[in-house]
Amino acid sequence: MAARKRTLSLRCPTCKKLVLRTDAEFPFCSERCRLIDLGKWASNGYVVSTPIFDPDEPEQPGPAERHHEKKPHGEADSESPDHQR
Repeated sequence: MAARKRTLSLRCPTCKKLVLRTDAEFPFCSERCRLIDLGKWASNGYVVSTPIFDPDEPEQPGPAERHHEKKPHGEADSESPDHQR
């Protein structure tokens, strides 16, 4: 039995036409589809749906958590209703 060489192929993300890895515009089928995709990125047509967090970075407190942080002794909270000017 002769071994068949596998060729990676995908569908063009723009028009869904079958594209081989050896094609010049891979993973797109043509420069037109490549430019359409670039235009979508440039006009914010694509967005990341959830924030990406780097596991090596320490977590930053959100706005609600920062608001409730304790102040050092003697500092008044300027947003508190009982603060007098």
